[in-house]
Amino acid sequence: MQIDVRHASHPEAVREYDTETLRRHFLVETVFAGGEIRLTYSHYDRMVIGGATPLGAALTLTAPTAIGQETFLAERELGALNIGGAGRIIVDGMSYDLAKYDCLYAGKGVKDIRFESADAANPAKFYLVSTPAHQAHPTVLLTREKARHLTPGEAATANKRSIFQFIHPEVCQSCQLTLGFTMIEPGSVWNTMPAHTHDRRMEAYLYFDLEADQRVFHFMGEPQQTRHMLVANEQAVISPPWSIHSGAGTKNYSFIWAMAGDNKSFTDMDHIAIADLR
Repeated sequence: MQIDVRHASHPEAVREYDTETLRRHFLVETVFAGGEIRLTYSHYDRMVIGGATPLGAALTLTAPTAIGQETFLAERELGALNIGGAGRIIVDGMSYDLAKYDCLYAGKGVKDIRFESADAANPAKFYLVSTPAHQAHPTVLLTREKARHLTPGEAATANKRSIFQFIHPEVCQSCQLTLGFTMIEPGSVWNTMPAHTHDRRMEAYLYFDLEADQRVFHFMGEPQQTRHMLVANEQAVISPPWSIHSGAGTKNYSFIWAMAGDNKSFTDMDHIAIADLR
């Protein structure tokens, strides 16, 4: 298991970042690697994101030094969403089967968590998001059918999409983690425009279901100091609380969003008019 630690950046410092510096601080270029668990620890709300791609033997989520505990979930909660082939997650001896687009929530205090693929030739790809937790909540398997489904946007503004909310107050109880994914409809490319910030919560994005020769322009930065990064399939972005977070693809795509911070209120946003962006 590998873990990379990313420290927080002040917005005034980010104004001076060149392309490579911006990518080094906020882009996770390799999330999934066959037969490995790869993690990135962000000091924004101490969120951990990563990927587990089991091939032959099961992969066990252990606690690296950055976690500071004997077990990974001693003081944390975890969301795992499968974007690959069929697989299973074993939580303290209980087995849960996950098809593509299924999600599992595991709460504080879980001691043993393992990941397996049903077929090594078509492995599961579990995208992992973990945040600190102060209370234990039950492990819950969340299929796409159980998710809260929203269909906002319009073809006229190229942002027609389906939103699936999994770890959400109306679906699954958690301490602070919220997680789901968005599928952009064919012919649309935009997400989260008009843009907003939510200074009380950080966010992370994993872009996926994107063809190898296509890219997403991920927009970030202060509303009057915007920056962008070119993001490829199955790459992730760390989004600070002070930053906008918006994207436009060269083709339609999907992305997993996850948040952590002071609240779980999706309406707690500071909206920015398009005309006010710079």
